[in-house]
Amino acid sequence: MCGRFAMDDDVNELITEFVAAGGDLHDWRPSYSIAPTDVVPIVRERVDRATGEVRRSVDGAVWNFHPAFMRDSKRPNFNARIETVASNGLWKGAFASSRAIVPMRGYYEWTGEAGHKRAHFLHATDGGLLAAAGIYAVRKVDDEWQVSTAIITREAKDASGAVHDRMPVFLQRDVWEEFLTPDKLDEPGKQNLVNLLSAESDRMAATITGYEVDPRVNNSRAVDPADASLIEPLAS
Repeated sequence: MCGRFAMDDDVNELITEFVAAGGDLHDWRPSYSIAPTDVVPIVRERVDRATGEVRRSVDGAVWNFHPAFMRDSKRPNFNARIETVASNGLWKGAFASSRAIVPMRGYYEWTGEAGHKRAHFLHATDGGLLAAAGIYAVRKVDDEWQVSTAIITREAKDASGAVHDRMPVFLQRDVWEEFLTPDKLDEPGKQNLVNLLSAESDRMAATITGYEVDPRVNNSRAVDPADASLIEPLAS
């Protein structure tokens, strides 16, 4: 599962990291407490209708997947399970042709009983940026086009599995291009991609580690999302 994460790079750093050509996320500010329905950076590729060229960009998306055909829902749809992302009616269209990477520094999970929850920050062992596999949708809200996204999750392994039973599907750099291509996949193509994500995220799971952080991060409304101390290890 992934219900809260941290993304502390600015837009220019993301553009450089993912070799993107700009985007529309001009007012993004690093955040250490991103919750569902917040606007998050995503990396996606689209075909330029004028030139036919594929363009990669960093754009803003609401972390609450909402395709145009779906009615309003009180529960945000922010995680898509890898087991059903290629077949479930809500996700399969976007998985076929509208895939994205959701960059993050790391994500939070909780253990313990209600009222005594312990917060854990899961991140790359080398401290680098993580690239979570995602999907996106575009719909018109009033007179504006809104992009929304969901993160693909899988069964947790290694350090992540010691904290929670689900984790994001993380991708290594050498598969970014194959995952992001906007070509529409047929049924065998979707299954092949699911197999690739499973294998690649197996490799990535072994590079994830974690530590306990201050439980005040539990309250997304009370904490300042710009407070970098949210991801600092809890003092023993």
